[in-house]
Amino acid sequence: MASKNGLRKFSSESSLLSKSLLLIILLTGPISAANSVPVVPAFTQGSLTSRTEQKTKMLETIVSMDYATGWQYTVTGTNVQPASGSLSPGSIPVTQKLDGVNYTWQSLNLNQKPSWNIVNPGHAFQFTETYSGPGLSQITTVIRETEVESITESTSVFQQ
Repeated sequence: MASKNGLRKFSSESSLLSKSLLLIILLTGPISAANSVPVVPAFTQGSLTSRTEQKTKMLETIVSMDYATGWQYTVTGTNVQPASGSLSPGSIPVTQKLDGVNYTWQSLNLNQKPSWNIVNPGHAFQFTETYSGPGLSQITTVIRETEVESITESTSVFQQ
């Protein structure tokens, strides 16, 4: 039912319901706070087992480069002698580029190495001349694959 000012009036039935609810609340008494009781575990013993597995695979490439930083000139023989008096040839700088890096070494000046003559022509002779220059002399590449598997198991036993 509507009133003149647009507010709705409650009927006597709804008023009776409100009063009944109020009476029930008052009769039950004040609302008390909830109380809690600590929970105590009821077990006497137990165990906990855990297992962890880990696998690792590693691939390594190792490259080792050996460099000769100087030169070696060797002469051996019989029935030979140097044509000039000097047995010590001069050296010159040599630049070499490896993997984008410039290296400068001292090398034998092959234009100044001594010449050799046979002492007694017609007789037996032996002559060996060797030269080893500077620069990269050896590359060693090692490819190594390593697999590691790790398993960890742990068990905890407890009781009260």
